[in-house]
Order: sequence, then structure tokens, then C-alpha cells
Amino acid sequence: MLGDIMFSIIYITAGDMEEAKKIGRALVEERLAACVNIFPITSIFRWKGNIDEAQEFGIIAKTKSEKVKEIEKRVKEIHSYEAPCVVSFRMDEGSADFLKWIKESVEEQHENRV
Repeated sequence: MLGDIMFSIIYITAGDMEEAKKIGRALVEERLAACVNIFPITSIFRWKGNIDEAQEFGIIAKTKSEKVKEIEKRVKEIHSYEAPCVVSFRMDEGSADFLKWIKESVEEQHENRV
């Protein structure tokens, strides 16, 4: 926590690296997340009555908690899955410098105009 600001980590899965990068880039470019990490995972899951296994990519996004719903909405707009995994976890503690960086990275930038 940094003052009154709460922070969250969002966990998302994607079907391939291209989709994971597309989601990650959108979240960072649109200032919804400060950073995303993408990594390969093997998923075993139940879907529509069947148990399946797939190679997927996990995405971890760091953001302010107030951005969680907006991230969920944006991921659903981009994602190819019918029901994409988008879950959040609140950060109870963390490095003050790191949390400050997240805060600054997701805030709107206002240009000084003369």
C-alpha cells in the first residue's frame, strides 16, 4: 500500500504467445498496467464436460486495484476465449519504490501546454 492507494496483481491466461503479447501490450500502452510478465504454462482443465490439457501462456499484470474491472473488460474485448481467466489478487505489502513506480506508470500523463 502507498498512502490510500491499493495495488493488485492480475493473472490472465492466453492460448498462444501472440495473443499474450497482444493483451500485455494493450494493457501497458493503455496505462491499465505498469508491467506484464508472460510465461509458458501447461494447463489441465475441465471445459464443457471434458478434461483437456493445453500449452498456454500465463500473464501477470501489476496495477492499481482501481484498474481491475477496466482490465477485465479490456481483456474480454481482445481475448479469443469464450470465458478467459482474469483474476486479481490484492497486494498487502511491497517495496515502496516498486509500488510508486506502478502508481506513476498507470496514471494519465498530462502534457504541459502553453
